[in-house]
Amino acid sequence: MTTQTKPLPQPSPETLFFWEGAKRHELWLPYCLDCSRSFFYPRPFCPHCGGVAVEWRQASGTGTIYSYVINHAPAPGFAEDVPYVIALVELTEGPRMMTNIVNVTADPAHVSVGMPVRVVFRDVSEEITLPLFEPAPAQGGQNA
Repeated sequence: MTTQTKPLPQPSPETLFFWEGAKRHELWLPYCLDCSRSFFYPRPFCPHCGGVAVEWRQASGTGTIYSYVINHAPAPGFAEDVPYVIALVELTEGPRMMTNIVNVTADPAHVSVGMPVRVVFRDVSEEITLPLFEPAPAQGGQNA
């Protein structure tokens, strides 16, 4: 019996800086100098204005869940993980990033749209570290 391994991202020239940052446990986003907006996924031009004056800026690593699904149907290599949360996280800087929410029970009682999250990093190979998100601790001791 063979064990199915999880597929891993394959960095491209456009995404290499992102993956190098993740390996250092840092979240970096492309930033357009023409329209002053961050964006994701990495590419050599701004999807907002078409500008090519793009640089990398370190992100805060915080955001909120914009949308999510709790996956119960295992894809190859993920059978041991079900159920798990797949989410679209809206980063504090504006872009939305597809990711997994970890360190939380995969149940609607524990996950919600608008929930504050923060980045955590999982070293999955010598080359790849995944930026994932977990619930952020409550801020300032205020009740929601």
